[in-house]
Amino acid sequence: MNYPNLFKIAVRALIRNKLRAILTMLGIVIGVASVIAMLAIGEGSKQSIREKMSSMGTNMIIIMPITNGGLNIGAKSLLSMKYSDVESLRNEAVNLTSVSPEVRVNVEVIYGNENTQTTIHGVSEEYFTIRKLGIKSGRLFNSGEIRSMSKVCLLGQTAVDNLFGEGADPVGMNIRIKKVPFQVIGVLKKKGENAMGLDLDDCIIAPYT
Repeated sequence: MNYPNLFKIAVRALIRNKLRAILTMLGIVIGVASVIAMLAIGEGSKQSIREKMSSMGTNMIIIMPITNGGLNIGAKSLLSMKYSDVESLRNEAVNLTSVSPEVRVNVEVIYGNENTQTTIHGVSEEYFTIRKLGIKSGRLFNSGEIRSMSKVCLLGQTAVDNLFGEGADPVGMNIRIKKVPFQVIGVLKKKGENAMGLDLDDCIIAPYT
């Protein structure tokens, strides 16, 4: 087979049919580009989902009380779990690295003439590791402050913006939660929204005690 002659014939055919050749090449380019774009979009989506799942806490288990055939009826049913359950998990579940209770309630928070509705989470110091919460400014509360029932808290960025304005650093300031004064000791790094559109920065973290 004479490859040089075949190559010359192919080149002459392309020259004689320029429009057809251009359209064929354009179709190939568009097809390859479409496949690359689809793969890139798919990989980007997977990475985004992985990051959102990771921001919720990797390998995290949430344990809640259930009653009435698996239905949680009203706020009173939440009282069926006690701190002794947390201690049991810490002492007996050997594959758990961190355990934290969580008491959560929607509250009105006041600073000066500003107020906002947000969610306060009463937790232990291990909660920050479980949820992968970072600090933008200030510090975390410690086990001593939990034992002494200190009225200290950390704010999410949305709560900071709503109470103090954008760009403010409220560390050291006092806010009122249900008329009880709390000192702000830290601001959490921004996390954005979760997969369901819930603002993860609209929160206050305080000792569960």
